[in-house]
Amino acid sequence: MDLLQAMRERHSVRTYTPQPIEGEVLQNLKQYIDQCNRESGLNIQLILNEPQAFSGRMAHYGKFSGVRNYIALVGNKGANLDEKLGYYGEKIVLMAQTLGLNTCWVALTYSKSKAAYTLDKNEKCVLVIAIGYGATAGTAHRGKTAEQVMHTAENPPQWFQNGINAALLAPTAMNQQKFTFSLDGKKVTAKAGTGFYTKVDLGIAKAHFELGAGKENFTWG
Repeated sequence: MDLLQAMRERHSVRTYTPQPIEGEVLQNLKQYIDQCNRESGLNIQLILNEPQAFSGRMAHYGKFSGVRNYIALVGNKGANLDEKLGYYGEKIVLMAQTLGLNTCWVALTYSKSKAAYTLDKNEKCVLVIAIGYGATAGTAHRGKTAEQVMHTAENPPQWFQNGINAALLAPTAMNQQKFTFSLDGKKVTAKAGTGFYTKVDLGIAKAHFELGAGKENFTWG
């Protein structure tokens, strides 16, 4: 499975089996997280065999079950932290899908006080990603149309349309898809709407857009 296929097949999963993440799958996942951290300067952390963060009332409210592993999205505080964590977090999510793992972005329905990640003085954890072997593969949700999220000329090039279609597959908070992509020549500008976690969502959508459009076809504005 390549990343484009992973993008099409990946859905949010909230119920997980007890099967541990181990062996070659674990090795490849850790290596990719390390690569993303080196590239970005973030401190994304993989937490294994730790059920406490998803043992409370909020996790029950969010209909999570069997979560023992999660990825803590951690980085230095700053104006672009949310978008950067969304971008690299989704790259890790898609890589995990190619390894046969399932995931779910989690903002509020876990216990921060019980979570096992570590923070340096200037760092914060914005959210986490549940990860493991899902009891199901999840299901797709209806979203916006391409016309609702793009601003461009009447007949945009195929690569831009491909990027938009990919962005519409991106998971977002409450499935709101509050982002827009504008095209001017070969320059693409992506903007977040207002609301909770929309900058994280923008980073996720930009990761998808790049995969769909091909980074060689455009520059970010």
